[in-house]
Amino acid sequence: MKRRDFIKTGALTVTGLLAGSRCGKRFVEPDMLKGRRPNIILVMTDDQGYGDLACHGNPVLQTPNLDALHAQSTRFTKFQVSPTCSPTRASLLTGRHEFKNGVSHTINERERLSLESITLADMLKKAGYVTGIFGKWHLGDEDAYQPDNRGFNEVFIHGAGGIGQSYPGSCADAPPNRQNRYFDPVIKHNGTFVKTKGFCTDVFFQQALGWINQQRKQKQPFFAYLVTNAPHGPFIAPEKYKKRLLDLGLKDGLPGFYGMIENIDDNMGILMKKLAEWKLEEDTLLIFMTDNGTSAGHAVFDGGMKGNKGTPEEGGTRVPAFFSWKGTIQEGIDIDRLTAHIDIFPTLAALAEGKLPDTGQVEGRSLLPLLQDSRAEWPDRFLFVHVGRWKKGADPNTAKFNRCAVRSERFRFVNNLELYDMQVDPGQEVNVIDKFPDVVQKMREAYDVWWEETLPLLVNEKATYEGAAPFIKKYNEQFQARGISDWVPPYY
Repeated sequence: MKRRDFIKTGALTVTGLLAGSRCGKRFVEPDMLKGRRPNIILVMTDDQGYGDLACHGNPVLQTPNLDALHAQSTRFTKFQVSPTCSPTRASLLTGRHEFKNGVSHTINERERLSLESITLADMLKKAGYVTGIFGKWHLGDEDAYQPDNRGFNEVFIHGAGGIGQSYPGSCADAPPNRQNRYFDPVIKHNGTFVKTKGFCTDVFFQQALGWINQQRKQKQPFFAYLVTNAPHGPFIAPEKYKKRLLDLGLKDGLPGFYGMIENIDDNMGILMKKLAEWKLEEDTLLIFMTDNGTSAGHAVFDGGMKGNKGTPEEGGTRVPAFFSWKGTIQEGIDIDRLTAHIDIFPTLAALAEGKLPDTGQVEGRSLLPLLQDSRAEWPDRFLFVHVGRWKKGADPNTAKFNRCAVRSERFRFVNNLELYDMQVDPGQEVNVIDKFPDVVQKMREAYDVWWEETLPLLVNEKATYEGAAPFIKKYNEQFQARGISDWVPPYY
């Protein structure tokens, strides 16, 4: 149901929005977000941390468009994800911890999303949405694991975990990308490789915008999953984005890293401008988030947090999370409750009138109560963090307490040895494990139960390497048969 449609609640009939926010904005009454069926655009960047935004206090970056999105959004300021990329994608798309999807690494066949898992795209497609992915998949390069078999109608992706990457086994990108890397990459578009023109982030946004415009013209509700590989290393950005940063004296890859973020910002500006031009703002939920803590930005600004990408600390898992839906959810609101990537699936299911898997797969909870009222009841819970990445073939039990954490609203319990009171010590400077024995006991017991539940679902641990990597094999077959055509982006 679109926001302009009449909504009936008992004897009351309204036309979508009612006044009543304490900050003067218009917003929907309780329970009126459910079933609203907006278009959904979820933008997730790679390795950009909470502190890698000017609106969060970064003293170097210029991100005016993301700052504007921040200003017009409801922001979840304690939003948690996984410590690295494949794990976050697995959790986001299934509503449960990555280990329960078999994902315990980013390579070694352990990045493959269990074929038993039902994805967010599966759910939305069944609910009548057209679904598209643009950019980074990184949940299995073999055919059965590819997004066209996991609920996506439109697929425009690179292979492996990054453009040009190649690892033993199935995880490897198309061969030409090893040399060209982030410029003019070869992309797999609905099963066929195409030669693109331009910087990778620009290419992904162009394709997504053209596809969104097509759905607009056809009046189709859509889900666009726009997942850039940037600013993941190698830190390569167009020269025009690096110049200002080089002039500031930044070194060690930071001009490329920050340059990629400023390029993302420009593309976000184009996206937001087009949504306004196409009159989609009032019918579209736009979400911006990132997949883990920063990989390089902590050298300049870390938002006062300990840790970064690949760590179980707050700086490894706390990321930006902006939700914008013009005229429907409140603008400029910070919600400091403990929320996470596993909450996206049930949130979008509620909005889209989609059905949750009846297997009990989804562990997250819908964010709609908080989006409707930032003061809504939100019971405490434990979120479990584990970096994974133990040696291939090793018994996972040997790594049970290696780079792990349990997070509640107030505490972060790290490596079974350290407890931090995040309310008074967000930088994790003082270990208070001796002061709260009851808290430690509850977290240890909960972690033990979670670990035992999880072990049987680590389905990729004994996977073997078989044959050539699919992207390499298919690229070579296509090249020999008919060559590689130039990409022609859809008009937008």
